[in-house]
Amino acid sequence: MQEKLQQLPYYKWMIFGVISIGIFISTMTSSIVNVALPPITIALQTDIPTAQWVVTAYLLAITSLLPLVGRLGDVLGCRRIYGYGFIGFAAGSLLCGMANSIGMLIGFRVMQAISAATLMANGMAILTAGFPQSERGKVLGVIGTIVALGSLSGPGLGGLLVDNFGWHAIFYVNIPIGMLGYAGVRLILPVDQNLQQEKIDYLGAALFTIGMVSFLLALSYGTRWGWLSISTLACLGFAMVMFVLFIWQEKRIAYPMLELSIFKNWEFSTGNLAGMLSFMAMFSNTLLLPYFLHDILTFTPAKTGLIMSAFPLVMAVVAPLSGSLSDKVGIGPLATTGMGILALGLFLTARLQVNTELWLIMASQAIMGLGNGLFQSPNNNSIMSAVQPRQLGVAGGINALARNFGMVCGTAVAVSILEYRRAASLSGFNQPTQVQQIAAFMDGYQAALLVGAAFAIIGALVSFQRSGK
Repeated sequence: MQEKLQQLPYYKWMIFGVISIGIFISTMTSSIVNVALPPITIALQTDIPTAQWVVTAYLLAITSLLPLVGRLGDVLGCRRIYGYGFIGFAAGSLLCGMANSIGMLIGFRVMQAISAATLMANGMAILTAGFPQSERGKVLGVIGTIVALGSLSGPGLGGLLVDNFGWHAIFYVNIPIGMLGYAGVRLILPVDQNLQQEKIDYLGAALFTIGMVSFLLALSYGTRWGWLSISTLACLGFAMVMFVLFIWQEKRIAYPMLELSIFKNWEFSTGNLAGMLSFMAMFSNTLLLPYFLHDILTFTPAKTGLIMSAFPLVMAVVAPLSGSLSDKVGIGPLATTGMGILALGLFLTARLQVNTELWLIMASQAIMGLGNGLFQSPNNNSIMSAVQPRQLGVAGGINALARNFGMVCGTAVAVSILEYRRAASLSGFNQPTQVQQIAAFMDGYQAALLVGAAFAIIGALVSFQRSGK
């Protein structure tokens, strides 16, 4: 049957459909859980810091394992690993929904994250291999739309499910989607061929994973622990030791988990650096804007969600267009322009005041969506097109790693700046008034977003180096 399907003129778009399911389910799950944390905290009789590990553990596991699962795809077959991802995701979702303690839920979320990492890393590799060079920009642009729709639908769908069926439903909804995806893998995706007869560097994978988890813990909790505290410094020091051992391990063996020479590829390295900076910039807004809208402007959650939807909605429209355009005019101009517009949107968001009109708030988010839509598709195209076919799996893993690492770093930097500036503004008051507290928040909020805009400007400069590509 598969041989007949491969003869169809639209077969490559059937491949796209299967990959879209994996991308949609992984991005939706990343955003759907937040809305369920309050009822989970009550139902499992825990506290907010512990419940937050339902989100933190998921992010740590994904970020730490992306290079490994990408490498597994190169050696064992991207199709096989991608199929395992759907099975594991459905099983992990079932177990999450059945969890009756916070410890069980966090553990099963890690299982879910491992499977999500296989989908993120290998989906891009399969998609890149399935389309000719001349069409990659277009298809990666449409993938940008899928990412936006997944992120956009998560909170809204999660709210409906929690209100009508309880928090368990946000996990159970993944099961039929996961099984549909697995059926698509078996029926549609081409069988893996010309696999590399190489060993898996499990020691290197372990060193990288341990080092990354330790480093991300320091970034995530540095503000709470104190950046110069023993806990933070110990995590950072231990992470550095693990990374040094990882590099030593990769240089000495014949088949490393990560070919360090891949970073000598200028287009690949600068593309990932620019991508990381874009997510560092975006997540200063993603984290802090809801607090501004809810705590300062006293908007309802529904109104806040409506305002923030302007970003992914504009991105969903622009990303396919920029992807197609990048096939014709090149990567550099679009990526540079996109990052510049993203910086402008962040600057405008930083200038918002307590009396700002609603249309201006939504306009700032729309401008950010325009900039991100112009940037992401061409940038992803340049990254995946810069490597050899045998490196597509690990390249997709590193691309996703840069994205998740940017999220964590951007969040950590934004929180640190907000808390530092807010504490400095209130240092002279024993019992600050509400007006003084608002002024202190706005001081930290504006500083954090301006730093986010600076990240975007640096990303634009990095992208400008590829202006002729």
